[in-house]
Amino acid sequence: MPPSSTLPGIFARLDQTSEWLGKSLAWLILIMMLIQFLIVVLRYAFNFNSIPMQESVMYMHASVFMLAAGYTLKHDGHVRVDIFYRAMTARKKALVDLLGTLFLLMPVMIFVILSSLGYVEKSWAIHEGSPESGGIPGVFLLKTLIPAFAGLMMLQGIVEIARNAMILTGRLSPTHDDDAEELL
Repeated sequence: MPPSSTLPGIFARLDQTSEWLGKSLAWLILIMMLIQFLIVVLRYAFNFNSIPMQESVMYMHASVFMLAAGYTLKHDGHVRVDIFYRAMTARKKALVDLLGTLFLLMPVMIFVILSSLGYVEKSWAIHEGSPESGGIPGVFLLKTLIPAFAGLMMLQGIVEIARNAMILTGRLSPTHDDDAEELL
């Protein structure tokens, strides 16, 4: 069977969901910058301070960082020591990525979910709010991002496992054109 350039069914939908989520969350960065600019102007020009505005920047930053991690994984944007990796063929890269996802990413994300559930549950039980007077009363929502992050990373990890397995078996061509010749 000749290599294709698309993932089948559910894997393609999960991949598209990561793409949509990442691009949607990118707009929060613009909003976050505008609010931060407003905070600075209000503080230094008008001597006005707003705890909810300051905390909203923190909430948006956490949302972007935690919920767009799967998008970053999809686009191979996480930190990697690639001294040897960059010189590898597409198949060897796929093997390294497959093993890394199976034996590093998935166990760590399972650990993150299991170790954060009690922490998040306690926060939800008391509807934990800001320790600052007048702050945002939704710290429990912020803490919920921890298992959400791990779940989204695991979903994208499943897509990456499928993608790399298909590259290794020749059913999917690598995404980089310069590596496509090495696969054939």
